This record gives sequence, C-alpha cells and structure tokens, in this order.
Amino acid sequence: MALKIASFSTPNYTSNFCGPFRTPCLQLLKLLKPTPTRRIRRELKLAAVMFSDNPVVSDIIATGLSGGIALTLLKIWEQTAKRGVFDQKLNRKLVHVTVGLAFMLCWPMFSSGRQGAILASLIPGINIIKMLLLGLGIWKDDATVKSMSRFGNHRELLKGPLYYASTITLASAIYWRTSPIAIAAVCNLCAGDGMADIVGRRFGSQKLPYNQNKSVVGSITMACAGFLASVGYMFYFSSFGYMEESSKMVLGFFIVSIAAALVESHPLSTELDDNLTVPLASALVGSFVL
Repeated sequence: MALKIASFSTPNYTSNFCGPFRTPCLQLLKLLKPTPTRRIRRELKLAAVMFSDNPVVSDIIATGLSGGIALTLLKIWEQTAKRGVFDQKLNRKLVHVTVGLAFMLCWPMFSSGRQGAILASLIPGINIIKMLLLGLGIWKDDATVKSMSRFGNHRELLKGPLYYASTITLASAIYWRTSPIAIAAVCNLCAGDGMADIVGRRFGSQKLPYNQNKSVVGSITMACAGFLASVGYMFYFSSFGYMEESSKMVLGFFIVSIAAALVESHPLSTELDDNLTVPLASALVGSFVL
C-alpha cells in the first residue's frame, strides 16, 4: 500500500501531458515548434486574411490592378498608332471598343457599396483630367493624341474622348455593377458605337436616307453589337450575384440598343458627338425599360 501511495504521489508529467497519444513530450514539442518555412507560410496566410477582410486594402489593390490593365491597353494602342499598324481611324475605334469593356470586366474586383464604386471611378476619372490637359495644350503627348483623335488635332480630345471617359466614370460612380443601366450605357457606347464605325466604313455602301454620313449596315451593327455585349455583361455580373438575369432584362437591352442606334444615326448626333448622345439615350431609355 505504501508503494502504491508513493507511486501515485510522484506525478508523471510526461504521461499526463501526452495523454492517450503516448507520445513523448520532447518529441511532441519538437514537432510543434515552428520551422522558418512554417512560420513564413503562417505569416503569409495571416496577411492574406488581412487583405481579404479589409475592404479598403482590397479596393486599393483592385484600383492598382484595374488601372494597370487600362494603362497597358492604352499603351498598346499608342504604339500601334505610332508605328502605323492600323489606319488612324481604325486604331481610334479599337481604343474605343476595348478600353471601356476591359475596365468593366474589372468591376468584380472591387468591394460592394459606394467605396468600391468611387475608387473604381477614379481610374477613368483621372483620364478626364488627362483629356482636359491634352486638349487644352497644357500637356504634350503626341502618341495619345494620335491614338484617340480622327485627324491628329489635340483639340479633338475635348469632345469624343472626354465624353467617353466621363460616361464610364459616371457609370461607375452612379450606377455601378448592380445596375443594368450602367451595362447598357457602356456597352452601347463602346461595343455598339465602336463596331458601327468599323463595319460601316468597310461595308456601308448603302447610306441612310436621312443621313448620308451613316450607313444601314453600320446602324444594324451598332444595335447588334451593343445588344450582344449588354447581354454578355448581364450574364457576367449575374455570375457574381450582382444582378439576376431575366428575359425582361434581355428585352430591355434590345430596346435600349435599338434606341441608341437610332440616336447615333441622327444628323444631330454627329453635330453634338455620339460619345455624348449615345450614353445619354441609353441611360434615359434604360431608366424606363430596365
């Protein structure tokens, strides 16, 4: 009995610590001791969690990535214009089609709510300032002027390119990715108006009776391109849960694209600038049918 009491009174810390696993304490502590590699992985995981859980940080990163993508596209088209790869008018329209649509593809990287919308709108918003500086002659950049103007005159940037940047800025800041009106305005401006000019110049021999500067095939192309791009972005944003696609929305996009094509083909639109009239018509009609 004395032996049993003595044995019980001397605690076995190793066995108590290890419990039912029967693993020696020193070996277990050695396994649990973080190695440099494990420590680095752990810190990276903690950093990743911090970035994903902090909307301000994630929006700043998204702004940098989106701005980098837009800037890269612009630089590519500047180089093609500088080297004469495409006709100047075609090069200008390629900028017109691609930049806005590519930027809208980046919207899911931003957080929901006004913060994400405002930070996203800063990217085209900066381009508004750039167009003003270039158009007023305060800043000289021949490559940019050549890639965005019809005739290489820097004053042209105060109209079409300025309206273009303003449309995408307002679509981001006001409507954002949950609104089909933003999709309609940007898609009819970029895909619709851009493709109308590209196809119309090549195949538009038959002119419209009320506007000899516009072709039948160009107007049809604009309506089709704007509509198809709008439906494509509807499915794109709905895949992220920002909106719910429906046949009613598809019909609304069709009506808006037809209206935008009719407005673009009107002689008054040529006088004012279709980069202004097309998004205004898309937003106005879209507010009733979308």
